[in-house]
Parts: sequence; structure tokens; C-alpha cells
Amino acid sequence: MSKLQAVRGMNDILPSSTPYWQRLESACRSLFSSYGLEEIRLPIVESTALFKRSIGEATDIVEKEMYTFDDRNGESLTLRPELTAGVVRAGEQHGLLYNQTPRLWYAGPAFRHERPQKGRYRQFHQIGVECFGLPGPDIDAELIALTARLWEHLGLRSSVRLEINTIGSSEARQGFRSALVAYLEDKRDALDEDSQRRLLTNPLRILDSKSAETQRILDNAPSLHDFIDEDSKQHFDGLCARLDALGIAYVVNPRLVRGLDYYGKTVFEWITSELGAQGTVCAGGRYDGLVEQLGGKATPGVGFAMGCERLVLMLEALEARGSADRQSNGLRSLYVMGLGDGEDAAAQALAEKIRTAAPALKVMLHCGGGSIKSRMKKADRSGAQLSVLIGEKELAAQQVSCKIMQADTAIAASLGLDTNTGESAPGQLLLSQAELLQRLQTMKEQADLNHG
Repeated sequence: MSKLQAVRGMNDILPSSTPYWQRLESACRSLFSSYGLEEIRLPIVESTALFKRSIGEATDIVEKEMYTFDDRNGESLTLRPELTAGVVRAGEQHGLLYNQTPRLWYAGPAFRHERPQKGRYRQFHQIGVECFGLPGPDIDAELIALTARLWEHLGLRSSVRLEINTIGSSEARQGFRSALVAYLEDKRDALDEDSQRRLLTNPLRILDSKSAETQRILDNAPSLHDFIDEDSKQHFDGLCARLDALGIAYVVNPRLVRGLDYYGKTVFEWITSELGAQGTVCAGGRYDGLVEQLGGKATPGVGFAMGCERLVLMLEALEARGSADRQSNGLRSLYVMGLGDGEDAAAQALAEKIRTAAPALKVMLHCGGGSIKSRMKKADRSGAQLSVLIGEKELAAQQVSCKIMQADTAIAASLGLDTNTGESAPGQLLLSQAELLQRLQTMKEQADLNHG
């Protein structure tokens, strides 16, 4: 019998990586709430027609990448390849967009049948924001400011750069599209394979081709900015003025476009050079025509989506460099164990007391019995910073023995482990259970004060 494995390009997220995911998700949830955003949760499966109408049938996503199937009733369904269309569908279906200006955020997986590579998978995860009913550049700047603040919170601000552009109205893009196709038609054979295909289906996507030869050809091509309508220009000027006032650095990239048909006016990307070809970690822009395109009343919209896998890769690399924006020299984890079967119940009761006194701590309880030697090995392998031990003597005296597992002078000083007192062995300290709980509570309050 063959060994069962995950589907290619659909990866397990293992315990060694989940702390980075949790950190990203927690930072987003907290920051989004502070900006007045509300969470929306959507089905993973939608009607295929939703994506054909929103993304456009002549796109790589619809033509080649969607996971589409007929259900038992013969209805064509698709695993969502992106989430914006689903947010619009839900907003329209439940009356969230009528005479309102909802600001929504979401998180979850999406699916595209692409060639898997680092930072680009067939099941991938996005966290994004969508805002409706606000036509001005103020909300564009608000979302960019939000993302800039997120990078600060994650310690990634110096690792990303902001590129912005305006792609104008649909009429402006149509005029540019015609001029671009006319320019490239007699140069078709010199274009890369993807650009040759896009020349017939989605020529604006040629502008972000990764081919150096194609980019060289584009150097003399018509400029999109020569076709931009006056309203879009004023909107873009307003956005730039606001970003300047906020002190947010940016680069205007005239070749920055969107791969989805529903975008117009503002587009922006946060890009890193740390992930090779997959350098875009956040992309967004305006889609003022999408709600009407899906059957609703014309409603302005703007949003962005972040690639979680790529951001997690950056957080892992940051951690490896030892410069992650995290609490240092603080107690974050401990391992509680009895030194024999007779002390295990007391250790479990103590673990619950610690969880009550210091709920932010990661408290691991030894389970499974074993010899003292095997118990200590498990404590070592747990990665905990501190072990709290209860033996026969400790149990009789209602005490615990605390042992530092990872060198940290701040933790040692906070617990009194910088000196060898009483009957404690070197590197250990005997405390009453009540005193341990009090010291842990004090450490928690001090940490809250430092980060408050």
C-alpha cells in the first residue's frame, strides 16, 4: 500500500512554524480592530460564475488555475482563488453595502493550480481588508498607513518597500491597451512565452513580466500615464499628498498593474528583496466597478491582501538573524513536573494554578510518568526556559524547585536564581508554591507595564 501524503502544493503547517503564523494573525487582529475594521468569514467554495464575472474569463486564474468541479446537482463550484469577490458577494447578499461604508477584514485559505515554489503554493493563505462606499484617496492612504504600521509591529518595516501607481479608468485602460497591442504586435516573437499569450488575452499584464528582454522592449512602449483620465490623476495626486504628509516613503512604478480585471485607479504593492522572485507580500488597490459588475448598485471599493506564507518566511528569517521584534529576556514558557508518580497529581494542580496566575505563559505539564532521568530529558527537549519540579521533600513542605533551562540572567534575577541559597543546588531555587505564584504574577505585571 502506497504511503499517503499531502497533495502537491498543499502543505502542512507544523508546530515549529505555527508560532510565526499565530504572531502574524494576532498582530493583524489587534491592529485591524484598532482601525475600526470588522471581521467577515466566507465559504471556501463559491459558485464558479462569481469568479468568471469578477476576475474575468480571459485571465490566467480562470483559464488555467481554478479548482472547478460539478457537484451532485450539476452546479459548477470553485474553490475560491481569491477572497475579494466573495466579500462583495456576501456584502451584496446580506445588505451590508446599501447606504453603508463597511470596513471588513478576512483571513483564510485560497486555491490556485500553479507550479509550486517557495512562497507560492496551490493552497495559500491570505489576510486582507476591503472597504466600501468611500470614493476618495483618504481611505486609500488609510489602508496603506495600516499596512505600514503592521510592518512596524512585526519588525519588518526595513525589509519592505512601497510601490504605487494609478491605472486610471476602464476607458483609459482600453485606450492604452489598444496602443500597447499595436506597439507589441510586430515584436511578438521577441516576447517571452507568457507575454505572447497575454498579448491576446490580458495585455496589461505584460507590463509586470519578469523577462528582462520583454522589459527592454517595453522601454519604448506607450506609457500608461499618457492615457490616464483627469479624475484618476487628481485622485492619485491626492493619495501621494497624503502619503507625503504621513511620512510614508513610496516609489511610483508606472508598470505596476493588477492581474485582475476589476481594479482601477490606485494600485499598490509592498515588496521585499528577501524572497527572490516571489517578492510581493501585500498587494491592493481600488475596484470601484466590481460591485456593479456583480449585479449590485455602483459602489466604490478599495482593499488589499497579504500573502501569509511569504510573511511567515520573512518572520522566520528575522528570527534566525536574532533581530525579531519580540519580548527579550522575559519568561515565556515553563515545564512543570513531579519527580515521581506520587508527586504527579500535585504537579498537575500546580500547573493549573500557574495558568491562572500568569495566563500568558506557556505551561507544559509532564505526562507519561517515567524515571527522573527520562523526565528531565523531556523537560530539556521541551524548549521551556524554566522547569518547576516537585519531589517528595518539596511536596511535604509545599515547596517547588525551580531550575533555569535556558541561560537568561533577567529570568534568573527575577526569580532569585542568581544566588545559591539554602539547600538549593547550583542553578536551582527552593520556593514555596505561594511565593512562586506571586513572583510569576509580578513578572507578568512588569511585562504588561513594559509593553503597555
